[in-house]
Parts: sequence; C-alpha cells; structure tokens
Amino acid sequence: MAKTLIYQIFTRLYSNTNQTRKHDGTLAENGCGKFNDINDAALESIAEMGFTHVWFTGIIRHASATDYSFITHKANANVVKGRAGSPYAICDYYDVDPDLAVDVDHRLDEFKALVDRAHAHHLKVIIDFVPNHVARNYHSDVRPAPQIGGSDDSSVAFSPMNNFYYIPGQNFVSPVNDRDGEYFENPAKVSGNDAFTATPSKYDWYETVKLNYGVDYQNNRSHHFSPYPDTWHKMRDILHYWAEMNIDGFRVDMAEMVPVEFWAWCIAQITMRHPKIIFIAETYDLNQYRQYISAGFNLLYDKVNFYDTVRSVTCGFAPANEIGNIWRRTEGIGRNMLYFLENHDEQRFASDFFAGDAKKAKPGAILSMTMGNGGSMIYFGQELGERGMDEEGYSGCDGRTTIFDYWGIKRVQQFVNNHAYDGGGLDKEAKALRKWYKDAQNLVRKHEALAFGEMYDLMWNQPIYVDASKVYAYLRYDNNERFLVAVNFSDQPITTSIRICDDAWRLMGSTWNECIQPTDMFTGKSIPGSRNSVDNIKDQGILVNIGAYDGIIWKI
Repeated sequence: MAKTLIYQIFTRLYSNTNQTRKHDGTLAENGCGKFNDINDAALESIAEMGFTHVWFTGIIRHASATDYSFITHKANANVVKGRAGSPYAICDYYDVDPDLAVDVDHRLDEFKALVDRAHAHHLKVIIDFVPNHVARNYHSDVRPAPQIGGSDDSSVAFSPMNNFYYIPGQNFVSPVNDRDGEYFENPAKVSGNDAFTATPSKYDWYETVKLNYGVDYQNNRSHHFSPYPDTWHKMRDILHYWAEMNIDGFRVDMAEMVPVEFWAWCIAQITMRHPKIIFIAETYDLNQYRQYISAGFNLLYDKVNFYDTVRSVTCGFAPANEIGNIWRRTEGIGRNMLYFLENHDEQRFASDFFAGDAKKAKPGAILSMTMGNGGSMIYFGQELGERGMDEEGYSGCDGRTTIFDYWGIKRVQQFVNNHAYDGGGLDKEAKALRKWYKDAQNLVRKHEALAFGEMYDLMWNQPIYVDASKVYAYLRYDNNERFLVAVNFSDQPITTSIRICDDAWRLMGSTWNECIQPTDMFTGKSIPGSRNSVDNIKDQGILVNIGAYDGIIWKI
C-alpha cells in the first residue's frame, strides 16, 4: 500500500506551450493545453516523481466566453469570470471542457484516452465534482433530460423538489454588465455562495447558482430530506456517470456547503458499485471534520489546520512548536488529512505575497509528506519554483496562478519543453528543486514508517538550547525502521542536538544503545562525527546540522 501522493494539474494550463501571454487574451491568442498533449512522457515524469494520483482540475464542462454555439448554448460573458471562465461554474455535468480537445466532436473520447494513459503509468485519476452550484447558463447537451432546474416551480423561494432557490418577482442584476449585452434572468436565482439577493456584488459567486439539497436557509435552515430531494438523485447519477469512466476519485468542491446527510446517503451508493473509488472533501471547518469522515470521505483538505499553521510559521508569524498542534487537533483522524502548501485557490509559495522563495518550502514540504498518515499534494509548478506573479487578465497579479484566463506559464513551459516533458528549458535551480521533491517523495514511497508509521513529537522534552521557534523535530517509526525528521524555519543554518527521551525509545521497542550511527536518507551516507556515535547519543542527543529553510530525514 502506497501513501496517497497527489499531483494537481490545472489541465488548461499544464500542457499549453503557446508563449503569447496576451493580457485578457482569447483562446485563439493565448492557446490552451489539450488532453492529447498530456502524453506518455508527461505521465511518466509524474510517476517518476513518486506520485500515486493525478488530479486533473477543470475537466467537467464549465461556462466560458469562448463561442461554442455550434455545439451548445452560448454563455453570456457578463456571468462568466474571465475569458476562459471558472472551472467551478459547471454548465454541463455530463460533458468535458471543449477547450481541452483537439477534435471538439470527440472530446469525451480524448478524455477517456487520457484516463487510460494515466492508468498505464500506474497513476490513479481524480477529477473535480462541483455539487454546490452550477453556471447560470447550465444546460446539458449530453444528457438533455431531465435538466437540472427544468421542472422547478420558480414561483416559490423554496421547495425541496426544486433544484434551485429563487427570489420571486425580481430580475437578476449582474455586477458586470458591459461585456456581452444584457443578461436576463427572472425570477433571480440565488448565487452559489449563499447570496440570497437578486443583486450580488462582484465579490460574490455571481456567475453561479446555488443548488438546493432540501435545506431552507431562510427558515432556520430547516431540513426537508424525506422524501429525498430531487437534487440528491441528480447528483448521485452524475457521480455514477463519471465513475463508470474508470475515474479513481473525486475532489469535491466546497463539500461543507452541501448537507452531510446527502454525503452519507450518496457516497454509500457510489462505493457499493465502485468500492475502490475515493472522495476528497474541500473543507474549512475543523469542527466538522469528523462528521464528513463518518459520511464516507477518505481525505479532507486540511487547509485551516495544516496549511494555515505552516504558512504562519514560514512567514515568522508563529513559532515552529505550534506545528505540534496540527496533529493534536486531528488526533484519531490523521489518516484522513490531505496536506498541501499550494493549490489553485492559494497563493504560490514563491510569490511575493507568501515566502518569496521556492526553496523556503522545503521544511513545510517535508512536514506535508512525512508528518501524517493521510495524503500529501503538490500543485503543478510548485516543484519548479513557479511564482504566480503574472497579471493574466481577470486574475490580476495576486500570487496565484489564474483559473479564469487562457495563459502560458513560463516556468512550466520550460519543463514541458514542446511536450517532451524533460525540463530542457529549466535553469539549474529549478532542476535541483524538482529533483529534491522527487527524492523526498520517493523516500516516502519506499519507507512505510515515513508514510504510515507512528509519530512521536520530540519537542516537549528538548533542552532549552533547541530553538523551538525555528526547529521542529519528531520521530516516525514502525516495527522495521526508525526515522528522525527535523526541519529548520530559520534563514540561517542551525546546529543543535535533538534529544530522544527514554519514553520514545520504549515506544519504538528499542533503546539508545541499539541506535546505529544515523544515515542521511537524501544521500544514503552515514553521518560522520563522534558526537553521533552510540556512546554519546544517550547523554548528548543526536547532533544535527540543518541548512537554512531546510530539513533532514535520518534513519537511526
């Protein structure tokens, strides 16, 4: 069994080699990556990095300002964010994004071929499922009946049998009204972020419509789950549709905005037919973690716990020993946590808005890979030091890689290298960083103690000379192996001794005098120096030298 190591690809951008990069450019001007461009070389490079899963983000068809009226209804640009549109404004749950196809008429076949290629390289495939909201122009051409909202009674604000929520007697007014002529919607539908207004702001999810799972938000959030609401059946059927295409998992967008009762009902039915499929929840409320796990989710985004803590420590806003609270807060459910330093919503680690230097990610990346027994995720370009400092169009210069625009990412294009995926255009620094991520992940793949072993926090019993504001150390161990992991969040190298107390040796089923001289797992070499001989480890601890913003993984 391998630890779940996910490589998130924003599919539209990943394989795009067009270098025009025109601000607010069209598909024709800036180009778009295709399913077919993610070839065997691309997938082999991902597998060699140690990943077990690839999450293709932005697969299910979403609204865009690109004219595909020859195959479907044209979206009004006033309810589309950016020219390419948000991948979370779904306009047909049964289709794939035509931007991603070479032959638009055979776009589903091209996607299925990509899934087959990924499987041939022993990579499991994850796609998004967006259950909370749809695009305002939602209309399925692949599955025209029954349409979502097609049988709604729009004269009432709420009915458990409606798919949408309505604001009777009011026209919807878009905060954007100068791009594509007037957009008309009467009665107004409630926007996806629970904005019960006909006049949402530009900061609302005005391009989307909230789906109705039988919760009457305007009447004390009362539940109407018997009989099961119509939306429940429609969403379950969509998941079955994609699962039948040999998808291995779903990353569920804003899972907490959908009632947990639905997930318990739905996931049980999907996994009964597809027992190996996994569900990953985008979650932001630590207090709700356990109930969503009980409902059937395998992994949860640990954004508010892991990501926020590591970011604060990296930026100097919190001491390193605060990291111990990450796993304490999720004690008993650590195997269900998905750790990450970047994703499509967050600012790039190397951006000026975060750490400003990709190398500073090493301590956090080591924690992400080795501290828990759940999963770890890397966002494409993170391993190359992508900074996210472009001003692409709708997405301004905010430290994020755009999800709304057609664009070419220079650092990623250098790796893609005209679809050779050999890094031929990368500088030495980017190549070295990618190799470091590759080595670290493959260590976790190779050693089960790092992936699934027990953890022992060493910080509670360290001498006062160990700087707990910058250093964090712990053990990972099982019946076969023992590892010391220590990270340094300082901008200076640190030399210190890490003490392993008698209690830790006892739990590892060993004693200090059985400790061989430590081995650096990144180099495979024994650590020189008499201080780390058996005779000295008991009294003086293990002497470690950790580079600035770096970490060690030593076998002891």
